[in-house]
Amino acid sequence: MDDFQLNPLYEQVINDLSQQQYSIADHFFAADEVAFLRKRLLQLYEEDQFKKSAIGNLSNEHVRAAVRGDFILWLDENQSEGAEKLYFDRINDFVYYLNRTCYLGIQDKEFHYAVYPEGTFYKRHLDTFQNDTRRKLSMVCYLNDENWEADFGGELTIYLKKGNEEEAVNIIPKSGRMVIFESQLLEHEVKPVKQPRLSITGWLKTR
Repeated sequence: MDDFQLNPLYEQVINDLSQQQYSIADHFFAADEVAFLRKRLLQLYEEDQFKKSAIGNLSNEHVRAAVRGDFILWLDENQSEGAEKLYFDRINDFVYYLNRTCYLGIQDKEFHYAVYPEGTFYKRHLDTFQNDTRRKLSMVCYLNDENWEADFGGELTIYLKKGNEEEAVNIIPKSGRMVIFESQLLEHEVKPVKQPRLSITGWLKTR
């Protein structure tokens, strides 16, 4: 028997994406799950597992400090356990739901931890490459401390097309907040941060 059930959170995300091309979900992960992921990120960062971010796809990377300043650590789902397994289990559940209800054909995914040290940023860009357009949805889950304040900076700014005009949507990186948006349609940037900014960032990809 098919035991598929509607998920109100996922349904809200789908509705948001269909209406405005982005969604903000503040309870995608529970507070204790966010704390678990944050602790793991900080452990790996202190162990010097992260590397300076780069511009371009994996076959053509080069660092541009004037464009982005974050440090990242790519996650391997096949080697995941603990916090990372918790994360991928939830993402896989979401992907199954999307493919079941929206027929998006998501076949692959890629995610990394990200740390933006004080004073860093990521200039306006689009999450696709000229020779690779498989990225369908971009996802950012913020792992900042629960006491994160708006004046700490690091907002995600998404640029929406409104006819001949443009609207900038500024999203505060609150602890546990998940932002999901259309990779091929919405340009965005990360504003300069005044406190270290922590997240898991990644993409759901079609074949």
